[in-house]
Amino acid sequence: MACGPVKILIASPLLSYTGTDDVEAVGETLGELLNDLDRRFPGIRFRMIDEQDRIRKHIRFFINDEPVFDLGCGIRSTDEVCIVQALSGG
Repeated sequence: MACGPVKILIASPLLSYTGTDDVEAVGETLGELLNDLDRRFPGIRFRMIDEQDRIRKHIRFFINDEPVFDLGCGIRSTDEVCIVQALSGG
């Protein structure tokens, strides 16, 4: 699938890891992309994925503006991934 870097838009609460809201990573699936992101920005994956390898409740992933709920979802180098933190509270 992805043969080159994929553009990733980072949610504001994760900027302390990346220092910018626009980064690139490589991988053929969303999970591999997040692993590459974690290699470059240690600790960022744990903020999005829990100990059971599931997407945390407050995190949303979009690929080309379509919601994605599966870390095995394929990624192409032309895709744009957006990571969003869901709002909660009352």
